[in-house]
Amino acid sequence: WMGLVKFDLLGLGMLAALQYCFDLIRAATGEEWSLDTIPKEEQAVYDMLCRADSIGVFQVESRAQMGLLPRLQPRRFYDLVIEIALIRPGPIQGGAVHPYVRRKVQGEKVTYAHPKLEPVLERTLGIPIFQEQLMQMGMAVGDLTGEDADVLRRAMGSKRGIERIESVKAKLYAGMERNGLVGEVADDIYAKIQAFANFGFAESHSLSFALLVYASSWLKLHYPAAFLAALLRAQPMGFYSPASLTADARRHGVTVRRPDIHASGADAGLEAVDADASSPTGGPGAPIAAPTGRDACTDPHQPPVPVFDAAAPDESARHRRDGVFAVRLGLAAVTGVGQPLAKRIVAARAAEGPFRDLRDLVRRTNATEAQVEALATAGAFESMGISRREGLWLAGDAAQDRTEFLAGTLMSVQPPLFPDQSSYDVLAADLWATGISTDDHPLTHYRSQLDARGVLTSRGLREHEEGRRVEVAGLVTHRQRPATASGITFLNLEDEHGLMNVICSKGVWDRYRRVLRDSPALIARGMLERSPEGVTNLVADAFEDLRVGVQHRSRDFR
Repeated sequence: WMGLVKFDLLGLGMLAALQYCFDLIRAATGEEWSLDTIPKEEQAVYDMLCRADSIGVFQVESRAQMGLLPRLQPRRFYDLVIEIALIRPGPIQGGAVHPYVRRKVQGEKVTYAHPKLEPVLERTLGIPIFQEQLMQMGMAVGDLTGEDADVLRRAMGSKRGIERIESVKAKLYAGMERNGLVGEVADDIYAKIQAFANFGFAESHSLSFALLVYASSWLKLHYPAAFLAALLRAQPMGFYSPASLTADARRHGVTVRRPDIHASGADAGLEAVDADASSPTGGPGAPIAAPTGRDACTDPHQPPVPVFDAAAPDESARHRRDGVFAVRLGLAAVTGVGQPLAKRIVAARAAEGPFRDLRDLVRRTNATEAQVEALATAGAFESMGISRREGLWLAGDAAQDRTEFLAGTLMSVQPPLFPDQSSYDVLAADLWATGISTDDHPLTHYRSQLDARGVLTSRGLREHEEGRRVEVAGLVTHRQRPATASGITFLNLEDEHGLMNVICSKGVWDRYRRVLRDSPALIARGMLERSPEGVTNLVADAFEDLRVGVQHRSRDFR
């Protein structure tokens, strides 16, 4: 009534991550990229997505999206637009997912309930997926006015959505009857409209998001090191923890290095690998694969694209362009350090050169004893010849030598000869200090015992015969119970080789509630099922607590 226009501004962490990635690439290689200059319709990007190799990629990294990617087989930009919109409450509850996959991939005949619906639904193979389509369907076969259609728009995703849709129900049914749509056909159309009361995407929204999906996928394929560093800089964001993002990057050949008092910046960054190390995966001079096909941003109707061959070898490594760079974790990521101290350390190092010892560090940066201990636990002083245990011993002494005291007036205490830490001790220290292990995984320390028991790895699970009862083990990365899943809980387990999907029925959850809810790592038993597209799940019937003894937090029910 005031004549003002309302704008909703959506802040996305991925936008920051993409900008960080472009900046890192420019600084390391001199190459300039932006959203509008990256090659379009590169089939290697779609190959990667068809394999569900999408950890860290915007929007399509969730369990549900990773399960749909191999089934939908996106081969062009508009397929990504559909992919994003399908995994929403409206299309799921409206029964859009399976029919669309059958029509796109399996060649099922495209049909329309009424000829008037063909112009509305042609671009989505006769299946309503977007908000605009539901509004247009109501106007085309239900004789709704523009004002009535706007009522539907306002209902989609609102708290009173069902009530608002029901306000035009009688008018909608009367219009469908005039167009010859009665009985089950009319009820089916209304059910699809009503399902969107629980939210569905507008096509314009999905188009915008699809651009970020493609851009983040392209960067993950060609610049996995820069992509990881950018994601770590943009935390907190996304579906996966920094530990899972780092583990995935390592599986893609990325070298990740611990924080270092003389090499790290405040945030994660890139640094050249050793000069004599040759990169098997290309470098700044590697050619970018030529884009193929047309830009499908505005044209969903294109010539057929070859179907993805799930049996084809993964050749993503040959597309990598930053193979001569490693990721160096930032000082600010160390527990208790934070941005202010990290920036003071970097500034002091740039102004006056390397730190001579821990006392020099404290005097020049005013670090506290707890902060020095945290840096020591992270292994940040090893370039100074100070081991983690020596750093912890010396931290208290160094913290006393502050600027308000005369330099050199405190007595030093020689640290004893500490035994070397075991690999498990180093892992535990890394996870406490940064939440990330740069070269290890907790499950590697239990693998011999798990192998003796016959527990499969995630790699073995993908190759094992389906229909068999098997056991798997891993850290719990996610617990999810979508409103559309009828009480089923989905768990993701991570071992040293990758992720596993575990499906837990309501009965099994109730039986093992305490273990499932509280344990950071699990052994799961159940039936192995695999779709024709290669999507592998474990339908669980039993769980055991796996006491890994290291700090780990999952991302639950988000």
